[in-house]
Amino acid sequence: MAVNEKRLNVTQFDFDDVKSNLKTFLKSQNEFTDYDFEGSGMSALLDVLAYNTHYLGFNANMLANEMFLDSASLRSSVVSHAKMLGYEVSSPRAPKAIINISLNTTNALATMGAGTAFTTSVDGTSYQFVTINDVTSQNTGTSIPFDSTEIYEGTYTKTKYLVDSNDVDQRFMLTDVRADTTTLTVKVQNSASDTTTTTYTKATDITQLSTTSTVYYLQEAEGGKFEIYFGDGATSKAVEDGNIIVMSYVITNKTAANGSAIFTAPSSIDGVTGITVTTVANAVGGGEPETISSIKLNAPLDYAAQGRAVTTEDYKVYVRKLFTNTQAVSVWGGEDGSFDTSTGVSSTPEYGKVFISVKSTTGIALTTSQKENLVKDLAPYKVASITPVIVDPETTLLILNVTFNFNSSATILNKTDLETAVTTTLSGYSSNNLNSFNSPFRFSQLTGLIDDADRSITNNTTTVTMGKFFEPSLNTSTNYSINFANAFYNPHSEHNKSGGGILASTGFQIDGDTATEYFFDEDGAGVVRIYSLVSGVRSYLSSSAGTVDYANGTVSINSVKITAVSNVDGAVSTQIRVTAIPSSNDVIPVRNQLIEIDLVNSTVTGQVDSTTTTGVGYTTTTSGTASTTSVNTTTSYPTSSGY
Repeated sequence: MAVNEKRLNVTQFDFDDVKSNLKTFLKSQNEFTDYDFEGSGMSALLDVLAYNTHYLGFNANMLANEMFLDSASLRSSVVSHAKMLGYEVSSPRAPKAIINISLNTTNALATMGAGTAFTTSVDGTSYQFVTINDVTSQNTGTSIPFDSTEIYEGTYTKTKYLVDSNDVDQRFMLTDVRADTTTLTVKVQNSASDTTTTTYTKATDITQLSTTSTVYYLQEAEGGKFEIYFGDGATSKAVEDGNIIVMSYVITNKTAANGSAIFTAPSSIDGVTGITVTTVANAVGGGEPETISSIKLNAPLDYAAQGRAVTTEDYKVYVRKLFTNTQAVSVWGGEDGSFDTSTGVSSTPEYGKVFISVKSTTGIALTTSQKENLVKDLAPYKVASITPVIVDPETTLLILNVTFNFNSSATILNKTDLETAVTTTLSGYSSNNLNSFNSPFRFSQLTGLIDDADRSITNNTTTVTMGKFFEPSLNTSTNYSINFANAFYNPHSEHNKSGGGILASTGFQIDGDTATEYFFDEDGAGVVRIYSLVSGVRSYLSSSAGTVDYANGTVSINSVKITAVSNVDGAVSTQIRVTAIPSSNDVIPVRNQLIEIDLVNSTVTGQVDSTTTTGVGYTTTTSGTASTTSVNTTTSYPTSSGY
């Protein structure tokens, strides 16, 4: 079929294709018959036309992409779409610490002003923490206490604007991209001559506003800075010409001062120089501004929640919004499980509650005050009498024993180099595929990655052991429950009884016996035992120290008075590690569980694959006329002293 070359082909937008189409079109015109289109002059003109077409096509494509939240790539576009959904983008967050301050004085009262600075040091770098409110306290006898004072890392800043409606470009901007909007206080002064001020609060629900509501609105503007704006007199109270807008906030270094624990007071507070500072809670919560990917994820979910927390997904949205240091969050309703301070998380239903487990970006469990604040912040969104309960995440460690074969003639790497490559693969799998709620460990996926770590690796044999820590209450007779939530390996009753079954632990001492180190194991029939080693032989102190539920993966230890804990992995520890063999090589986390590969105790061993040189998958030894085949077997049972 003939092609009409007198029509310009507009279906291709790559530069070379556009230029070729232009040439084809011009060659078909009578005016350019036998014209040399490769000549320098015409070639340059065609380059200009092709570039112009390419730019226009690219810009049209970008414009179309930026019109939708899912495909937008510019932060300004993503923020704008999120605003249309009623979603407020999170600013940087300042680390917050809680301290008790005592002024040693006989004065009746004292006021600690906003911006009072305390200093600390992290890795040799000094940082400043400030108060953000004026606080007045009275004398209690010989001192004036300021208990549970919240201080924020950064510089306390005030920015003022004179309202001028004639300035059509006037905006009320926070001056720094590192401003923490959670510390923002907005006051409106009547005028330069009238210093009366009114404190405005951030609007959260426009359905509750009236024409006299003194609220402000907050949004991220260009360049990552934030700005506030006010109502128009109908939705909420408007500001007037001559008013002075006073914004107070903290400009922070974000994550740099997380973990600060020791604070030095200023030289004086309200004229008092005798100052004592005691840390109640170390500094936590410093964070970066919300990322583009986070905005894309959370904005539609926040819109779907419609200002109330009903489903588990609703709670996830509001937890991320209210606690910005959330790396991962797991939420389950009381119908799917419960939590008890003595027995931990279980599958037993507890209706009327919703359980929330948060993994922080700092890697530290939420403090008591953070949990209390999160529950309080969730209160306006929860429905009816549902009670939120914050539960610490639990980590299940996977101790891997990897033995791989490699073809030495297929690589220039030596055995040590290959072992390092496989160890790096384990670390990458743990970081990229685990360390998040509801992220299962897939055995076949990992073993495939090990084989792919280098083209010379021919196969691998990998065994899996689970490990969990628990912290005993020293010098107190206490029951303990360790829940792996994955079935244990138990092919038959009294399996591996003499070797300790499938359970092992690190050491501990009982009843003040400092001369004997004890361990846990089990008898293969569901009974936990306590033993010590005497000349390398197990001597049992108790053959009924608890029970093992193989099907549900739980270990229950009867009341025992543990008085000391042995070192773990060569370091002083307050915890005991218990290890067990799973029934399946796939380990699945549930509820508040996280999975992580224990790279310290995992082993990686490489060996030359004999089949690549002998062509035989086994070794044969000959003695006289008898020939026997030797087959290597691998077990993953814990050793007598555990891991």
